[in-house]
Amino acid sequence: MPTISVFYGIIIRMFFDEHAPPHFHAQYAEFKASIDIRTLEVIDGKLPRRALELVLDWAELHQAELTHDWDLCQQQQLPNKINPLQ
Repeated sequence: MPTISVFYGIIIRMFFDEHAPPHFHAQYAEFKASIDIRTLEVIDGKLPRRALELVLDWAELHQAELTHDWDLCQQQQLPNKINPLQ
């Protein structure tokens, strides 16, 4: 599972050949969540409130890049790194 970004202790990853809807995985400490790229809603798991806010802010800024990375992963290609939240 390639890591595409890391910021404030949050790791953002995507799996290869993953099921729909297009999503990414965020991990913060022992917490994990899957976030829908199109709607920016949590579809599985849970993150602390502040970590979730950071992830959603980051995802909103990089939605097009996340969609492109999703397409790459569906083709078994490495996704591009995405700049962290600053």
